[in-house]
Amino acid sequence: MPNREEILKGLYDHTIPGHAPQVKDLTQTGIDMGLDPKDMLYGAQGMGLIPALREVGARFERGEYFVPEMLIAARAMQGAMSLLRPLLAKQGTKPVGTIVMLTVKGDMHDIGKNLCDMMLEGAGFRVIDLGVNTSPEKMLAAVQEHNPQIVGFSAFLTTTMPMFKVNIATLEKAGLRDTVKVMVGGAPVTEEYAKKAGADGYAPDASATVRKAKALLGIKDEEISENSQALADAVAILDATMQKIGEAEAAVNSQS
Repeated sequence: MPNREEILKGLYDHTIPGHAPQVKDLTQTGIDMGLDPKDMLYGAQGMGLIPALREVGARFERGEYFVPEMLIAARAMQGAMSLLRPLLAKQGTKPVGTIVMLTVKGDMHDIGKNLCDMMLEGAGFRVIDLGVNTSPEKMLAAVQEHNPQIVGFSAFLTTTMPMFKVNIATLEKAGLRDTVKVMVGGAPVTEEYAKKAGADGYAPDASATVRKAKALLGIKDEEISENSQALADAVAILDATMQKIGEAEAAVNSQS
């Protein structure tokens, strides 16, 4: 069995090229060995998950990596976070509310939404994630079943952003619009568009999602725990990576 240093080095070495299965296996091995989840995130001597994704960002800035390489590296780290997130979120956070999250119909992008899920769970929210390409009917059924205080719609494409209005109209028709706050977000979404769509709130990134959700429910921010800070730092580096990907893709689209 590998020791602590070998696990941290392996997480670093496999995250950079996006070897998702190896990253997830090493993370599980570290958990089984009793390693602190924060240790695997922050690492030591430049090794670990967060240093690896920082290196990916640096390589992108130097022109050594491009969007595909950044995307598979982010997905590799996200796989590790699926194992670490419950361990970081379960300690000392009392439930503060329920939120239904989804990517709208016609849109298959989920990394940004998943980052928001991580941050919300770390802040004490119960998250019901409906996945991608979610129909208005499925959204409505989830709201009726789980009685959330908030429902969050994500769209990564300009062509799927109109589904915000469709979903809100579905809630209105069912007589549920006044019972739930609606938040929207995604790479092409702006606060102005969110207002025009009829949403109650807009967030440009995962950290802002938590702040806006708490504000909508009138919840005051409390002192953040070490585990919550570690989760926030991990999501922040993933968020920064996704923003670079979004900017690069937008630049390509503007030239086509």
